[in-house]
Amino acid sequence: MKDNKRRVSDALWFIALMGVVSLFSDMTHEGARSILGNYLNLAGASAATIGFVSGFGELCGYSLRILSGYLADKTKKYWTLVIAGYVLQVLAIPALALVPQNGWAVACGLVILERIGKAIKKPAKNTLVSFAAGEVGTGKGFAFQEFLDQLGAFIGPVLLFLIAAVREKGDLFSTYRLSFAVLGIPALITIGLVLFARRKYPDPEAFEEKQTETAEFRFRKSFALYMVAICLFAFGFADFPLITLHAAKTQAFPDAALSLLYAAAMAVDAFAALFFGWLFDRIGLKALLVSTALSAFFSCFVFLTRAPWLIGVGVVLWGVGMGAQESIMKAAVSRIVPRARRGTGFGIFETGFGAAWFLGSWLLGALYDLDPRLLVAVSATAQLLAIVFYGLCMQRQHKE
Repeated sequence: MKDNKRRVSDALWFIALMGVVSLFSDMTHEGARSILGNYLNLAGASAATIGFVSGFGELCGYSLRILSGYLADKTKKYWTLVIAGYVLQVLAIPALALVPQNGWAVACGLVILERIGKAIKKPAKNTLVSFAAGEVGTGKGFAFQEFLDQLGAFIGPVLLFLIAAVREKGDLFSTYRLSFAVLGIPALITIGLVLFARRKYPDPEAFEEKQTETAEFRFRKSFALYMVAICLFAFGFADFPLITLHAAKTQAFPDAALSLLYAAAMAVDAFAALFFGWLFDRIGLKALLVSTALSAFFSCFVFLTRAPWLIGVGVVLWGVGMGAQESIMKAAVSRIVPRARRGTGFGIFETGFGAAWFLGSWLLGALYDLDPRLLVAVSATAQLLAIVFYGLCMQRQHKE
């Protein structure tokens, strides 16, 4: 009995520690993302180049996860992949402070390297967290992780907003370089914490009791239906730059406040993750039906109006959908996929989600240029279809 309580306590501390790692990591890279587009433009990159690099970086950041997930399962070197990925991801950000005035090509390379670092560590990290999350509640475990993750994503942009406010009359490019240099502090803290976590918890697999199961990954029908559902969700879920673009074009918010709009979305994301993680442990995949139904019409509020408060409602609904995606969608993978092949399962999940999000954002961006109403129609339809496939997945999972 005491051993069981101790294992649960250790699992909770491990999840909390990895959540703090995510907090400082997200302070670094999400803070950078709030100013990255304008920074690349000032460094000499054209709008077309920025769009290509952003899309290509996301494609690399997601498509490579199927390989890193497979490697994690094959080698069981989870910590090696996690540490290598974090080091590459977070150090690429302060390196942007060293880019010269017209060094857009170097800056673009660092942006892509940051996404590759995330691809290397993500499936392995999710797998380690899944071992511990099984002890405290899968939904709650991933939700708590996401809460701390998005707390960092909130603090990062706010920190850079304050730096810009203090240096209001300074050269903007120099201000951005200073911002990236300051983000080197949470970057180094991230590396220190992940090394500490590795030393304190060298074998997180011990948190979860081993079960007799095949080592071969089988693409169960329930997992296939789940992949269709999350790909439809991702396809219709517009990336946040489209929201800030609309907010800027309609002048609903001052330009200086756009980073705060993103910070607000991250705050909603954090608390939504906690709630839906708790709900997932009680009603399972039905929690995804609820969250997707709530976020399905975010695009109507954002793109069919110029009123700040209505756009704000849309941002809140967007944050709800993002919070669910980052917490209970991962929790669902750990329930559907066998333990021995969970890294592969997370890799397939992340790759499919990322590819669908990339293609969807590309299409939604093109539709926005034609007519925002077309964007709304495609976005809402894809979200509603995702609800249908979540239902089919639950039916199939019950049979299996």
